[in-house]
Amino acid sequence: MAAPVLIAVDRDPEVAAEVERQLVQRYGNEYRVVAHSDPDEALGRLTELRDAGDDVALVFAGPTSTTTNRGELFEDVRRLHPHAKRALLVPPYAWADEPTAAAIRAAMALGRIDHYVLRPVASPDEVFHEAVSDFLLEWARERRLVPQTVHIVGEAWSGRAYELREVFTRCAVPHAFCLADSDQGRELLRRAGPGTKLPFMLLPDGRVLSNPTDAEIAEAAGAPSQLEENTFDVVIVGAGPAGLSAAVYAASEGLRVLVIDSGGIGGQAGASSLIRNYLGFGKGISGSRLAEEAYEQAAAFGASFLFLHRVAALERSVDGFTVSLSDGRTVGAKALILAIGATYRRLGIESLEELTGAGVFYGAAFSEAPALTGKDVYVAGGGNSAGQAALHLARYARRVTLLVRAPALDGMSHYLVQAIDAAPNVAVRTGAAVVGGGGDGHLQELVLRAEGGETTVPADALFVMIGARPQTDWLPAEVDRDEEGFLLTGDDVPDRDWPLARRPFALETSVPGLLAAGDVRHASVKRVAAAVGEGSIAAQLVHRLFDEEAEQAAPREGVA
Repeated sequence: MAAPVLIAVDRDPEVAAEVERQLVQRYGNEYRVVAHSDPDEALGRLTELRDAGDDVALVFAGPTSTTTNRGELFEDVRRLHPHAKRALLVPPYAWADEPTAAAIRAAMALGRIDHYVLRPVASPDEVFHEAVSDFLLEWARERRLVPQTVHIVGEAWSGRAYELREVFTRCAVPHAFCLADSDQGRELLRRAGPGTKLPFMLLPDGRVLSNPTDAEIAEAAGAPSQLEENTFDVVIVGAGPAGLSAAVYAASEGLRVLVIDSGGIGGQAGASSLIRNYLGFGKGISGSRLAEEAYEQAAAFGASFLFLHRVAALERSVDGFTVSLSDGRTVGAKALILAIGATYRRLGIESLEELTGAGVFYGAAFSEAPALTGKDVYVAGGGNSAGQAALHLARYARRVTLLVRAPALDGMSHYLVQAIDAAPNVAVRTGAAVVGGGGDGHLQELVLRAEGGETTVPADALFVMIGARPQTDWLPAEVDRDEEGFLLTGDDVPDRDWPLARRPFALETSVPGLLAAGDVRHASVKRVAAAVGEGSIAAQLVHRLFDEEAEQAAPREGVA
């Protein structure tokens, strides 16, 4: 296979030559580097590479070099090479020139570029190369080319093969799927050896797992299944943004921390293809990458993790809480933080539920998108996750239709609305809902209901993100919930249900010492930053609970 290509385009031949020189020096052993001073020549080269089946990893273009005789160069890049990263190559101090700065902001806001890069001014220019390396890492992850990629092979898209893909998505582990009767599937089956049963996983170290159990999957994903101790200062249920944040802050302050999750890390946020409004990540960051970084951070501080294990019950104990796991083990905790988030509501349409994994997906458009090149795709939902999914899918699909029950996109961030309006192959249908559909082994059509009645449309895939359902049914009755099952905390806890003289802390439930953070809370702000903030606050409240307990245990003055 030919090496992937890096392309630089700038009408100034000296700039194009300097960028080419720096790229060849640093990346020439692994990538082919091409430079053009004519955007039309660059477009011709991009077309040739597409026709040859070659990968383009990254395209740079100067501010005056993004227009060809056909139109916008970056739009053609997205059409010809959906995986390629697109970077505007700008001069140093570009932000000092207001017209240039305005053009950069507009291009990023409308999704026409992935980000900008300051063109190199010295040799070596490490600022330039840091940006290039970031782009190449994200490209490799999306292309499933990182060495840690797990390959999954199955007879069909649905069934156990889909369950395996879903588990690895929740564990934020790079993975790729192919059918057994495809060229790649037959090659992987040959490498796996005789006697291999479908579905199977081919691990980076060469091991093969035939129809693995959840325990084997957890081990393959690097998740420990055993614990060195069974009593902790704080147990956190849920490894989404709120739970990971609580783990980082609690462990960094010396507390013994255990995080338990029925899946892996990241929660709903882990399926987000690109989060652009999270503080500190100007280029944006995928939900899985953010979760991985947070997991490594918490683990470095000493937090323990137990993945693919479900908490079946909890009860008060003399020292705090006893947490019962679905495998029969119990864990003790002085304090407990519930960060169990919420799951997307199901459609409840039998003909579509049967096609889950075979064209119908709940959440996670990230890993399925490349297989939908040239297809007609629908996304049901009006929140940020649905908007991010629609834009990511639009890189590959022929057309993406966003179905929104509400009369407008009022529940979506402005930057996403702008980008959706600017995307040529994304349509928005408001006041519309999915009421039926089906297909022979794979989704083929949907029935949509709108103000004008019901219509049947051809569809190759449907991604459903129609609202959150909290996972709180397993909690004891004394934990107060609202009518939808979200946990009441702080001032929302009724006086009649609170047993202590003091009022509950801000994130404390109706059970003293039991905290809740993130999407599982009543009236929480459904944003990653809000969940992270609540996780850090919950960790601080654990200290207040321990201080309170210590004060109560201390002997009073004059009392023997």
